[in-house]
Amino acid sequence: MAPACRSGFAALIAVVVGATVALAQAPPPAMPSKPQAPAAAAPSPESVEKAAKVLADARKALGGDRLESLKTLVASGRTRRIRGNNLVPIEFEISIELPDKYVRVDEFPAEDADPTSAGFNGDALIQIPPPPAIPAGRSGPGTPPGAPPTGSPAGAAVPPSGPPAGAPATPQGTAVPAGAAPPGAAPPAGARPPAGAMPPGGMAGLPPGGRGPAMDPRRARLTTVKQDYARMALGLFGASTAYPLTYSYAAVAEAPQGRADVLDAKGEGTFALRYFINSETRLPIMVTWTTPPTNVIVTVPSQPPPASVAPGAVVVAGPPAPAKDAPKEELDKYSKEVLALRAKAQATPVEHRLYFADYRDVDGLKLPFRLRRAIGTETTEETTFDRFRVNAKVDPRKFEALK
Repeated sequence: MAPACRSGFAALIAVVVGATVALAQAPPPAMPSKPQAPAAAAPSPESVEKAAKVLADARKALGGDRLESLKTLVASGRTRRIRGNNLVPIEFEISIELPDKYVRVDEFPAEDADPTSAGFNGDALIQIPPPPAIPAGRSGPGTPPGAPPTGSPAGAAVPPSGPPAGAPATPQGTAVPAGAAPPGAAPPAGARPPAGAMPPGGMAGLPPGGRGPAMDPRRARLTTVKQDYARMALGLFGASTAYPLTYSYAAVAEAPQGRADVLDAKGEGTFALRYFINSETRLPIMVTWTTPPTNVIVTVPSQPPPASVAPGAVVVAGPPAPAKDAPKEELDKYSKEVLALRAKAQATPVEHRLYFADYRDVDGLKLPFRLRRAIGTETTEETTFDRFRVNAKVDPRKFEALK
């Protein structure tokens, strides 16, 4: 994306964030010892009506009657995803059959890996390879299974909570094995997330860190894929029929490329985002949402910062680590300080952004030929569409769900 566009988007974010409060995508649950936060007030009828008018104008700009007659859409192109210090090329094909069938197939030409797919057919998950089953009897803490969502920023699995990276011993006094990655350390540059890794922002319904009973991995994965589709669908169709959302008018933002109307959109559970629509062209500009950090890396004063930090992770400076033979009281105090730092960082949401750009005419529709994903101000993924096919016949086998 051109520097001028990036600066324009940054200005747009600055205006809106300064005037309104960001919404949490999946905030961590309140501690039992603290009172629950009061429920947010319902949007006013005026804001709902105004949002409906903005959405109607956006759908008219995206194609109007032609959009209403859309049955299928097949798109192909290339994604460049940042993984560590590497730029990973991905070739993809997306097949959509409205209202509720979607699948994306990814191929990795630079890697010796089989194609992967993710999507849904109604309330059934499509995924190759399939997510792992819950081990028998599993009910305690741990990272829930489920592969990273196709088309989302790459991220490493969330390590279990532990001492700061580089600490000579865990709070329990167990030394870190020589040559092993210390708990909380960033993954090696270029490392591919292992199968079953948690996606950035945590799996839907369970905050990163995985405290609590294990979830059905298929149900959690289905929700994750549907939410990711909903964000993209707002840029393509100005609506998300497969994952229903409610809208209210939030604000007006000023940017070098023009004024934008900002809508609040909410779905099932804690799913929430902000939807930016150009007030002049009526075309979608971007969506933003927030999640807890994918990982909290606590460093010790003598340790240099990690050479590579996965998107969505945060680095926090911790207190000096005690000696291996320190008294238990000192180790316990240190452990509590580290846990407090982690909890504070985990409670601070990280903003994600999905930009839509380069709209072109395709068989009577206006479709974005470029997407960009970012966490904060850092780009994590850029997608270029080579071709869209409107109302093309789609082989029903593409939407075969997991048995």
